[in-house]
Amino acid sequence: MRNTEWKKPELLAPGGDLMRAKTAIRYGADAVYIGGMNYSLRSRASNFTLEDIAEACRFAKEYGARIHVTVNMIFHDEDYEGLKEYLIALEKAGVTAIIAASPYVMRLAKECAPKLQVHCSTQMSITSSETAKFLKDTLDVDRVVLARECTMDEVKAITENSPVETEAFIHGGMCVNYSGRCTLSNRMTLRDANRGGCAQSCRWQYRLYEGEKELTGENRIFTMGSKDLSTASSMYELMEAGVSSLKIEGRMKTEYYIASVVSGYRHLIDAIYEKGAPLTEEELKQYRHEIRRAENRETWGGFYHEDTGLHSLIYHENSDSTVNHDFLGTIESYNTENKVALIQTRNPFAKGDRIEVLRPGKDNQSFTVEWIRNEKGEYLEESRSPMRHLYLPISFEVEKDDMMRKERVL
Repeated sequence: MRNTEWKKPELLAPGGDLMRAKTAIRYGADAVYIGGMNYSLRSRASNFTLEDIAEACRFAKEYGARIHVTVNMIFHDEDYEGLKEYLIALEKAGVTAIIAASPYVMRLAKECAPKLQVHCSTQMSITSSETAKFLKDTLDVDRVVLARECTMDEVKAITENSPVETEAFIHGGMCVNYSGRCTLSNRMTLRDANRGGCAQSCRWQYRLYEGEKELTGENRIFTMGSKDLSTASSMYELMEAGVSSLKIEGRMKTEYYIASVVSGYRHLIDAIYEKGAPLTEEELKQYRHEIRRAENRETWGGFYHEDTGLHSLIYHENSDSTVNHDFLGTIESYNTENKVALIQTRNPFAKGDRIEVLRPGKDNQSFTVEWIRNEKGEYLEESRSPMRHLYLPISFEVEKDDMMRKERVL
């Protein structure tokens, strides 16, 4: 029986470009955070023009969703030009909230674009309810994004005592430094990590020396980057604590990654909300399986319940052996009369393979590849080339932009 006192939290997903933002919404995100052409910490993402932002807002409104825009870089004097006009334009476009790390940006938004909510970025490392109270009292912020270094007890205490909504990360990349306060990229590449240029130097491969002596030996190389965050096991506690928004990291991720991860967490949150109690390990298994389908990197549960240490780092020789090749293609069209789909391919597959179709708002469904035909009418034994157009028989109805991937049974 669902706990009627619960308010279902917002599922907040990343959108690196307009297509990925729409994908996140179609697969169940209540809100999507995106970055404009300036003022964002992901300057290498395919960031949005004002026209794109307006289109994202229109699309989100159709689904009852919201758009948040990152204005979260650490500003220097030369960065403020055009900021006021930009904030006014965001409000006019229909943006719900900005995510900011600069107190000046927060204050300016309240003055010139009062319809915009102001959310405090994780860059501010909110680790106490007193800080949340201070930001509410002095800058009238509407939400604080908690530092990823918070334990579950701290999340519960801050949320209980905060005068504003709290937001917590549930999935994606973790900075090896405290809340992104890192200058490795600045020193090694002259790219300012806190002004949108992080080169992710912690994920490079290194050899370790003491003086002239190499300590790693046998030409071994290692990284010092954190494992990615994955919190299916902590989801009930985050919801029970009253966290208002559950955030997935990954504006640089692919459309397939966004669809898989958002869909997995959407179904997990809905299941917990309806049950109003923790899921059993057997029940959790299927959601963990779904969420992990798009992963390319090792994961851990973050600071919520686990101690940090070597187990939380990717601290060994790197390899591309875990690169995910499950994404097989997208549906371009479907003929309901002869039950044949036109697809655009990604990774290889062959006749006889089992393929699962990932469909927004519906249960996944699988089929066996009975035949493959190219646009010339030739029948193939396998597909080896990406971005080709091929025909496949699919016995159940599919829709444009549905995604196909390898079937992997639990």
